[in-house]
Amino acid sequence: MRKTPDTSLYNLPFTTDEFNGMPYQRLGTSGLKVSRVGLGTWKFGYPETGDGARLTQNTAFKVFDRSVELGVTFWDTANRYNASSGNSERVIGDWLRLNPDQRRNIVIATKLYGTMDGRTPNHCRLSRMNILESTYASLERMEIDYVDLMYFHSHDPETPIEESLNAIEDLVRQDLVRYFAVSNFTVDQLKEYLNVSKSLSNRCQLIAVQNQYDILNKEDPKYTGVLDFAKQTGISYVAWSPLARGLLTNRYLDIASIGPGDRLFDEDSLENKTFKDNLEKTKQLFHLAERAGLSVNQLALAYMLTLEGMGPVIPGVTSIEQLEENAHVAAITLSQELCDSIQSIVDKP
Repeated sequence: MRKTPDTSLYNLPFTTDEFNGMPYQRLGTSGLKVSRVGLGTWKFGYPETGDGARLTQNTAFKVFDRSVELGVTFWDTANRYNASSGNSERVIGDWLRLNPDQRRNIVIATKLYGTMDGRTPNHCRLSRMNILESTYASLERMEIDYVDLMYFHSHDPETPIEESLNAIEDLVRQDLVRYFAVSNFTVDQLKEYLNVSKSLSNRCQLIAVQNQYDILNKEDPKYTGVLDFAKQTGISYVAWSPLARGLLTNRYLDIASIGPGDRLFDEDSLENKTFKDNLEKTKQLFHLAERAGLSVNQLALAYMLTLEGMGPVIPGVTSIEQLEENAHVAAITLSQELCDSIQSIVDKP
């Protein structure tokens, strides 16, 4: 029996750089385009199981539904998220099972490296065995046929780079992985990977690096210079925790209301000097954002998108309202005067 055609796909433009009003941008020097604002799913899972997740399946489904409506289709996860449970991937799989027609619209990025799907020394790092087994397990949890973007979650000083890259190349040839990236890498490690990749003539090139970055703390000192290296090479820098673990939001303006269950409270960060200095900067950014008609998280994300070398932003959310606020960042253009004011605040010693 002939399948009924999807009439919504009739009369499409010959090419497009947006989806549902969301502008897309190239990831690295590849042909892959992703939504300028993505979605981090670090705390999506099944909190009732004790996995440490903050969003239930029901809430996650509502966020995913609204994400597609807003064109926020670059979804970031990892196999070990939520107590190495795999539950962030499973929630994505649960939603895709109910929305199979949306698979073609979602760019799914996941990661492998840490101990997962077993407890032996062969269930971690970047050996051929662990790369293949981790990929198969992620595909099974998400109930999908391929991963759009696979990250190495960390650098492996033990396994030969050639072995790791050839394993990814084989996955690409099987169409189980389509693009390749790394996370938590230094400049020297990136250079080594790029050099080895060229010597192997692998067609699966490294297109992105996901490291910590926010406008208050900048890069982690261990990874200084990676954003500049991304600018020089065309690799996309995808920042994790772009809102400084939630500090760059309105909720920290009343510090007395912060208690157990809040990430920075639980990490005992509220009393250290760096937090207090950054809180003062956040308050100044809040007043600057207010004058510009923005929230402080919108101001921070929009400013990040102006930085050379910076790729899409992938903030996590705990509500539809946060998702909508973040999605609107893609359409915000900051004046040079406003950018200068932001820089003067965040660069204060």
